[in-house]
Amino acid sequence: MSLSPDRLDRFARHIVLPEVGGTGQVALAAAHVVLVGCGGIGNPALQYLAGAGVGHLTLIDSDVVELSNLQRQTLFTPADIGRPKAEVAAEWVARFDPALRPRAVVGRLGEGIPAARKLEDASVVLDGCDNFRTRLLVSDACVALGVPLVSAAIGRFQGQVANFAGHLEGHSCYRCFVGDAFDSDDCDSCAEDGVLGAMAGMVGAFAAMQAIRVILQGKTALGDPQWGQLHLFEGLVPSLRTMRIAKDAKCRGCSG
Repeated sequence: MSLSPDRLDRFARHIVLPEVGGTGQVALAAAHVVLVGCGGIGNPALQYLAGAGVGHLTLIDSDVVELSNLQRQTLFTPADIGRPKAEVAAEWVARFDPALRPRAVVGRLGEGIPAARKLEDASVVLDGCDNFRTRLLVSDACVALGVPLVSAAIGRFQGQVANFAGHLEGHSCYRCFVGDAFDSDDCDSCAEDGVLGAMAGMVGAFAAMQAIRVILQGKTALGDPQWGQLHLFEGLVPSLRTMRIAKDAKCRGCSG
């Protein structure tokens, strides 16, 4: 794949970076990112993935836009209230960069939408959904399909982002991190606990950065995927610390 003159101009600030360059930009254009959740994390993540020129974007979400979303989900406007988030997000991508290929999937994985079918040809999956059942379903599917996973979550003033490669020998998966206790809809919600909109932006943008690392692994100097490193953001202090998630030898997601 080669880049046309207008694409070279559009991504000139990427290409001039030795850590990305033309090779990295071509890799981004050829990549397919599946975004699970088009809400507080999905909005900024999508904006920066599209801005980076990721060529194929599959957007999965079962929700519709509500007025209370607008405080942090900056792709949406009052005119979008009541419409499916995935469809509105895909339309935004098409307007932002007509060269990209967005696809909206309205629904929830595991409820009439087979996870394996939607994730199987992804370069990387970025999961920013709001419940553990879907997160664990996505994690298990990624392990089975051999697809890397970026997991991102946020609540109040805290956020966390990690890249997982449970399909690779010796590496942990998301289930190694949270265990089996959360195979349900049990999850704190923004409606109950609140969330600072700017925190959603920071965590979503960082998740996009981690997805880009995965896409560029082995191709450029930026491509260290940092498997199993959980980055924890504290917005009140502020601070950032990193911890390693060890592989669980008894994990039913990635240890047989």
